[in-house]
Amino acid sequence: VTAIGRGALAWIAQTVTQRRQMLGDLRRAVAREAPRWVAAAVNAKQIDPDSPLANEEWMSGPWAMLYGINRLDETLQSIEDGSYPDLARGALRTRPDGQLIARVFPRTLTDRLIMNGIKAEVWMQPGVSPENLQEHMGAFYRDPQPAPKVALVLGAGNISSIGPLDVLYKLFAEGQTCILKMNPVNDYLGPIFERMLAGFVQKDFLRFAYGGAEVGQYLVAHPGVNEIHITGSASTHDAIVYGVGDEGRERKRLNQPVLKKRITSELGNVSPTIVLPGPWTSADLRFQAEHVATQKFHNAGFNCIASQVLILPAAWDQAAEFMDAVRQVTSELDPRHPYYPGAGQRQSAAVMAHPQAEVLDPDTRAARTLISEIDPNDSDAFAFKEEFFAGVLAQTSLPGDSAGEFLAQAVDFCNQRLHGTLGSNLIIHPRTMRELGPRLEEGLARLRYGCIGVNIWQGAGYLLAQTPWGAFPGHEHQDIQSGRGVVHNAMLFDRPEKTVVHGHFRPFPRALLHGQFHMFPKPPWFITHRYAHEIAERLVNMESQPSIKHLPGIFWYALRG
Repeated sequence: VTAIGRGALAWIAQTVTQRRQMLGDLRRAVAREAPRWVAAAVNAKQIDPDSPLANEEWMSGPWAMLYGINRLDETLQSIEDGSYPDLARGALRTRPDGQLIARVFPRTLTDRLIMNGIKAEVWMQPGVSPENLQEHMGAFYRDPQPAPKVALVLGAGNISSIGPLDVLYKLFAEGQTCILKMNPVNDYLGPIFERMLAGFVQKDFLRFAYGGAEVGQYLVAHPGVNEIHITGSASTHDAIVYGVGDEGRERKRLNQPVLKKRITSELGNVSPTIVLPGPWTSADLRFQAEHVATQKFHNAGFNCIASQVLILPAAWDQAAEFMDAVRQVTSELDPRHPYYPGAGQRQSAAVMAHPQAEVLDPDTRAARTLISEIDPNDSDAFAFKEEFFAGVLAQTSLPGDSAGEFLAQAVDFCNQRLHGTLGSNLIIHPRTMRELGPRLEEGLARLRYGCIGVNIWQGAGYLLAQTPWGAFPGHEHQDIQSGRGVVHNAMLFDRPEKTVVHGHFRPFPRALLHGQFHMFPKPPWFITHRYAHEIAERLVNMESQPSIKHLPGIFWYALRG
């Protein structure tokens, strides 16, 4: 702590050019360590390194890190040139209520080629306008005398890039040196990360810490630590802010925190997937069932944004058929190793709370489970209040004689009944989208989530570094929900409200048969993609050494999924 306290003075004195040089060195170090990084992760999670599931570790590990580095470097280059990140002509628009929206993806030809037709927007908080947007970007770089600060980053144990990316955000967006405390679940990655980030360690801009809760408690309370960022659970957040046991609960009730330092957090949620009614073909049912299965069972279900509550229209005549397709796809998946502690207990708790639960593979310690037709009016339903963080998918149905009425009901249900505000998903047929018209965007505007995926898993919002990642703003410590603040956010927006990512209802080439003109095939993060690992490794190579030579291989395997 003392060392990086001294380093904090040197870090704020670094020029933008020097910071960019360090990012370049880091890019090369990540590329060198990427194979060892992935090998360690697949070994710990008991994934065959030659299996398509290895894609999860390539994409959410080295690729996410490299993509974040490169997008952050683009922003720093703009600042080095005396401006702020330029948005493409026509990238800004204003909603009728005055809310500013900035399209941040795609930005380059490569974006358009690799993720053809995918679009990401950042919706700003009230008060941000086209005229003052740049005044709300890159606060650290506009401050003529930033204060030196030390941040404690409490790393996550599930997705391996979370800790390093959080460190990058604290360093480059907020100007703070860091201690990264590795999570005991994946601290086997620590030596790899220490080699990868050695340039920052050598200059006293970063240190690593290991151990359990006692180490975290010591560092949280250390007078040399100015700020804290945690990825974890609301209970851990409350223990940090208010203390533990009966005394901690009483302090929370009275809102008398023991922590006087700023704390930002990403705490997960009960993530919904809203399925709007429409004229789906049998191929649509199968594809979207694979989509929902991916949202739930990616990384064995140990994701803070794993879909937990599938919301279907009660009046949709294909609802039962779609649930059958989800059940079929789920039953075809190979069982996964429950590497995250407590998975079996959390699955058992969900089954105990919902007697109608259907256990699909009861011989495993963390069996995949479906819980159908939960009463939406049951405000105490376990599935609506507790994050499963396991391979359990719940389903409920809501009324509505039309798609518009159902969407309005679903938005209210999510906002009022489900715990957390980190992310949500919508699946909507193109015809339904046309019928809704502006009512779709009105529904998106009312959804209080930090990231919303429309015909794409919200996990894309995590991967696209241009987009801020965090809860919907406004939570107080007494009711922290999914946390406070954002990370990633490579374009350095100071006042984002939410990210909305738009994908495709149908993949290429089948989309062309229905008059949808794009060239994006089955997404490589789908857990049913047969060559996902081949694509992911090539995407890592593309980010480490950008060149069109990587594109043929990416396209070849993408189209065979």
